[in-house]
Amino acid sequence: MRYIGIQSQINKNNTTSIALLIAFPLLLMAMVYAFIFILGQQNIEVTNATFLNSLPFIIIGVAIWFSIAWFFNASMIQLATGAKPLERKENKRVYNLLENLSIANGIKTPKLFVINDNSLNAYASGIKESQYAVTLSQGIIDKLNDDELEAVMAHELSHIINRDVRLLIVSIIFVGIFSFIAEMAFRSIRIAGRSRDNKGTGLIILAAIVISAVCYFISLLLRFGISRSREYMADAGSAEMTKNPEALANALRKISADPTIEALESRDIAQLFIDNPKPSNHGFSWDNLFATHPPIEKRIELLEQFV
Repeated sequence: MRYIGIQSQINKNNTTSIALLIAFPLLLMAMVYAFIFILGQQNIEVTNATFLNSLPFIIIGVAIWFSIAWFFNASMIQLATGAKPLERKENKRVYNLLENLSIANGIKTPKLFVINDNSLNAYASGIKESQYAVTLSQGIIDKLNDDELEAVMAHELSHIINRDVRLLIVSIIFVGIFSFIAEMAFRSIRIAGRSRDNKGTGLIILAAIVISAVCYFISLLLRFGISRSREYMADAGSAEMTKNPEALANALRKISADPTIEALESRDIAQLFIDNPKPSNHGFSWDNLFATHPPIEKRIELLEQFV
């Protein structure tokens, strides 16, 4: 994949962010309308009236959720990953590497956090400059040499510069809203089903399951629309910053051997990491079909073309 330049990637990500800001609310509205249609016994007039009456409450609820997530996303992500501030006096090596990269690229040095885990992984977070942070696992600090660790942090800085982080967080916020509304709507239908005669209840539940499955599938496609190319671009950005693509290739080889952060439960947050390993099961998995990261072997292969 050809590296198209930082400004081009920023423009592309900003456009995609706007598209997501439009697409996810539309999907949520469509899903709510479909649920109301089922509860309204397939009566269009009743459905339209109920939907219009509930629309202000839906918009207010989504706005509140989005605002909380937007302004507190950094602390929420740190809580989900168990990240703690990295002490400077005990980690001068790490701070020096990140500060040198930041100065060379004319950006404010992000905050540094650490996850107390021997696995190897890292991620960037923050929507605005005051929130920008690079988080490293203890394993990646201990097991990578200076060149490799510098290359990994350059990769994360590229995500910050390219506005990849903002794009991902917008996606994560809306998927969370979607999941919450889907769960609440489905419970409402189950309660409504119990209060009626058994006749037709099974069809109502089946229709609710189909609607939830279709909307979830569409949300996955929207999330997948945040292209895997962002990882390729960040890899290329790292190679450009450090002039040492081989260092990142070597780091990725080490990361691929043990990337799983044990304390991390959210697959959505895992999108932020430099490597998002697939589930260990050997059966069918939606995550395997809609992987958020390209195969690490292909990333290494492309990096080796820079050498």
